[in-house]
Amino acid sequence: MPDRVKRALAKVHDDVLIKYYGCGIVAPDELFGKRVLDLGCGSGRDVYVLAQFVGETGECVGVDMTDAQLEVARGTEEWHRERFGYAQKNTRFVTGYIERLDELELEAGSFDVIVSNCVLNLSPDKQSVLAQVFKLLKPGGELFFSDVYASRRVPKALQQDEVLWGECISGALYWNDFERLAQKVGFADPRLVKAAPITVNNLELERKVAHIRFVSATYRLFKLPGLLEPDCEDYGQAVIYKGTILEHPQEWALDDHHTMQKGKVFPVCGNTWHMVYSTRFREHFEFIGNFDTHFGIYEGCGRTSKLFPDGASAVCAPGCC
Repeated sequence: MPDRVKRALAKVHDDVLIKYYGCGIVAPDELFGKRVLDLGCGSGRDVYVLAQFVGETGECVGVDMTDAQLEVARGTEEWHRERFGYAQKNTRFVTGYIERLDELELEAGSFDVIVSNCVLNLSPDKQSVLAQVFKLLKPGGELFFSDVYASRRVPKALQQDEVLWGECISGALYWNDFERLAQKVGFADPRLVKAAPITVNNLELERKVAHIRFVSATYRLFKLPGLLEPDCEDYGQAVIYKGTILEHPQEWALDDHHTMQKGKVFPVCGNTWHMVYSTRFREHFEFIGNFDTHFGIYEGCGRTSKLFPDGASAVCAPGCC
């Protein structure tokens, strides 16, 4: 866990921490002054962490369907305002379903970043969630979230297993279905940030799902309409990281295969170029080249799953260079 997150968690009220039922934490970089939305915020732990990163000039909004959880979150807003030393609170909590975000008081195109933490797998209508997230984001904004994915489609019988559902296993999306859904609603090039295998430590449950592998993964999906291509194309471009993103003075990782060292020329495909040039990260880079000359597909662009790299689920997968 990054030091900045540890410091932020130390300033979150104990009641919020005790009542929070999520797994891990999602904390993207470069949030100061930004508007952030947390889907399935529960008691508000991540909201109050991110509220410290956006600062008093930013805002962090949480959405959840559980009144008891939101009661805890709202009950500590003033305590957190004082704890953070803000003249006015920069948090807001909204009751509602993540599949019906369009019914809530959330303005389209108004959020810089949307996060969620092991929530999408519990939704019965994942495409609707992704589509509405796309609408709520500003151009250049991103969905940065962690969730559970499967190496194959989970059979309906297992999807209806209440114990597996409660373990956030049976609702896991087949990784390729997720990427197709993301592309369908407008997120043209999903980028994997990190992934780790999930072990089922229960013999009975393990027997049920032994033929399926699961991973916990963090993705980032940028809203860059008209800019991202289906595959990684080579235009002879490169970027140079300035070392100016907070707490990343020597290098910064866009995703699991783009770690850029300060001051070093880093060749990129056209999609990666836009992910830093056309987003909140632009000021932290120098840019070399343009889109005048196309050199074909980016060399080394893979065509298999990066969550399950042994070839068990080999298909064409964009976002690989």
